[in-house]
Amino acid sequence: MTNTTPGRIAAFALIATVALGACSSGGASTAPSTASSGAVPTPATSGAPASSAAAVSGTINVSGSSTVEPISTAIAELVKQSNPDFNFTVTGPGTGDGFKTFCKGETDISDASRKIKDEEAAACAAAGIEYTELKIAYDGMTVMTSPDNAAVECLSFADLYALTGPQSQGFDKWSAATELAKSLGSNTVFPDADLSITGPGEESGTYDSYVELVITPIASKQTPPAESATRPDYVASANDNAIIAGVEGSPTALGWVGFAFAEENKDKVKEIQVAKEPNGTCIAPTAATIADGTYPLSRSLYIYVNKAKAAANPAVAGFVDYYLADGTISTVLQTVPYVNLPASELDATRATWEASR
Repeated sequence: MTNTTPGRIAAFALIATVALGACSSGGASTAPSTASSGAVPTPATSGAPASSAAAVSGTINVSGSSTVEPISTAIAELVKQSNPDFNFTVTGPGTGDGFKTFCKGETDISDASRKIKDEEAAACAAAGIEYTELKIAYDGMTVMTSPDNAAVECLSFADLYALTGPQSQGFDKWSAATELAKSLGSNTVFPDADLSITGPGEESGTYDSYVELVITPIASKQTPPAESATRPDYVASANDNAIIAGVEGSPTALGWVGFAFAEENKDKVKEIQVAKEPNGTCIAPTAATIADGTYPLSRSLYIYVNKAKAAANPAVAGFVDYYLADGTISTVLQTVPYVNLPASELDATRATWEASR
């Protein structure tokens, strides 16, 4: 059983067909393709998943980040193609909601688009849940507007705070953020146009990452310190496709979502360049700028594995083995547009997994 993001099922089938064909023929897959320009770090391997992987049978339950969900689903589909006795459920309610069920022992693996929070780790510890944290890829968060919005090409963190932060509640026009942005050192000229915002809700790791990177550093310096949260008066959704639709539906909309979802919908939304500093260098979100960290809204992606369940259920350990095998992630990322870890970082992830067993 799978719960997948609409529109990706055919892509997963294509991945599985390509991967299995490469395994049976001994051929190598091409390097991950992206819609971005520039060189990216060499992935851990350019080959498809090894056909010599141990057989996997049994059932696993994975939940958490809607950003990581496509990766875990695609890999589960690959495992299923060559292991008919393997069954799985993968859902993407959001990183925070995923950790709630994981720390109750209700899931085997939790997908996450951020590191586990202290209070979530405490909940796991209180329930006797021990886990292994495994970094599996990189992603960025893309800030978007409508393709019709020619007035906005780049926004700094100060601009984003002025538009989406806790002090911007009630701003219904872009220009309403001008005074606040100016007080933060920005010279950006905002259009005198309606401002409608659609973005992730508080259950989402994408929301948490946005707040951590954009909102908190500025909010903490206000006098008195402002709340480390976005403005509450925007359309919040756990469904990434609903966020895309919200931005597409208004000619002067603003929103943010995971890089992969924006890349898949570049015909519907316009990606905005981002500068970390007010009036700073504008950087476009691409595979290269996310991987090298120059894009200010870059982040790591993770899976968290319940140690006891991995020891008791061979399907969990087998799935993670396959996840981290040579060629698995790089094959999946040919169609799911995230960014491969450099070989040294994937090797470190594998070492962490082996040491936990």
